[in-house]
Amino acid sequence: MTEYMIEVDEVSKTFGEVTAVDGVSLYVPRGTVTGLLGHNGAGKTTLVNVLSTVLPVTSGSAKVAGFDVTAQAAEVRRRIGLTGQFAAVDELLTGHENLVLIARLLGASGKEARQRADELLEIFDLTDAAHRKAKTYSGGMKRRLDLASSLIGHPQVIFLDEPTTGLDPIARTGLWEVVENLVADGTTVLLTTQYLDEADRLADSITVLSEGSVVASGTAAELKAQVGSRTVAVKVADRGDTRLALLALTEAGLHPVHDEERHTISAPATASTDLAVAVRALDAAHIEVAELALTEPTLDDVYLNLNAAPAA
Repeated sequence: MTEYMIEVDEVSKTFGEVTAVDGVSLYVPRGTVTGLLGHNGAGKTTLVNVLSTVLPVTSGSAKVAGFDVTAQAAEVRRRIGLTGQFAAVDELLTGHENLVLIARLLGASGKEARQRADELLEIFDLTDAAHRKAKTYSGGMKRRLDLASSLIGHPQVIFLDEPTTGLDPIARTGLWEVVENLVADGTTVLLTTQYLDEADRLADSITVLSEGSVVASGTAAELKAQVGSRTVAVKVADRGDTRLALLALTEAGLHPVHDEERHTISAPATASTDLAVAVRALDAAHIEVAELALTEPTLDDVYLNLNAAPAA
């Protein structure tokens, strides 16, 4: 039987007349990453704040690590770590001092606090900067220190609320690797993000929120399958051949569409052989091709498709 470390059942959260989270249900198995996608204002951070006991539930129920977030909030807080959208570190302290301070606040002895700080600094590749003030750290280093801080108490569940916002690609990739290692050790993660490539890489399952409600959920592959089939994408070397290419592909049995902005022609592919069909048709028409590929749907396509769908 699957053990769920996060159980959300029809949870709603209102602020006066504003409904920030509207009847959301979500179940996250132990040792997995669930990605929570949505635009600004979709309700992602509000849901995280409810699950981390920062905000009370208006209606519905939720458990984290088996404990009710309302009735057993203290037990929940003992078992979670939380990293917000901005690094919450004391820049006047060194990296080591930041971690020792948090460990002492959590009840560790001086020796235990120093040992845990040293351990986490090594895990997050910050040992060489351990005794530098945090204000001298790069954005990526501050993010790693912030995540290390959330792990001081050996949490079973970690909430990562847009943890890579503002980071450069190298720093983002480094943080992704840290998260993957945590999950490999059995930690459960709820990740909110606006970066679709981030969700595609890290998340075992994805839930998409819009205006506080769940509009789609499933694995990345399942969500991509909702968009449709693969696509044959063509870019002709001479734009003057575009009309001829459209005609050739149509006569070959495909259904091409011209994207004037990107100067590409695309056609749904029902089979991998459609790529060969396109090659033969364009070659027979003596059209020189600059680019030709069989592309899979992406999470970007899913997100755009969901946002384009009319409201029910």
